[in-house]
Amino acid sequence: MKKKVAYFGVFTALALIFSYIETLIPLPVGIPGVKVGLANLLIVFMLYKFGKKEAAILSFLRVLLAGLIFGSMFSIFYSLAGAVMSFAAMCLLKRKNIFSVVGVSMVGGVSHNIGQLVVAGIVLESAGVIYYAPFLIVSGIVTGIVIGVLSNEMIKRLNVF
Repeated sequence: MKKKVAYFGVFTALALIFSYIETLIPLPVGIPGVKVGLANLLIVFMLYKFGKKEAAILSFLRVLLAGLIFGSMFSIFYSLAGAVMSFAAMCLLKRKNIFSVVGVSMVGGVSHNIGQLVVAGIVLESAGVIYYAPFLIVSGIVTGIVIGVLSNEMIKRLNVF
């Protein structure tokens, strides 16, 4: 139990560090809010190595703490919507056991962006944000694949238990 708590603390700190690093990396794609999602490496890893409960707690803590430290209440709101939708999709696909880690991560990336689009549509009271959907779906696929490949390597190489 103590070992699990220690690992959880390390992964929480790493998630915050990755979130901070991401604020320093501008992506020249011309679409607001597109990020690689480095902290999601840890969410996917936790989902496969520790379980849904621990991964959900880490995801929530990361969104809340990173938003309070590096963002705003709006960024917390948008990130939380994306994180909840992404996490739900990843849990469902992992349970079905028909997708690889890369596939689960890819669907998580796309779901995250769709969750944020839904919130943007509600906040802005406009369906016009739907025009961003194709770009955000492609970015979710690309970043989801990158995070999935890296997460898969972490899962294979890190023996935490």
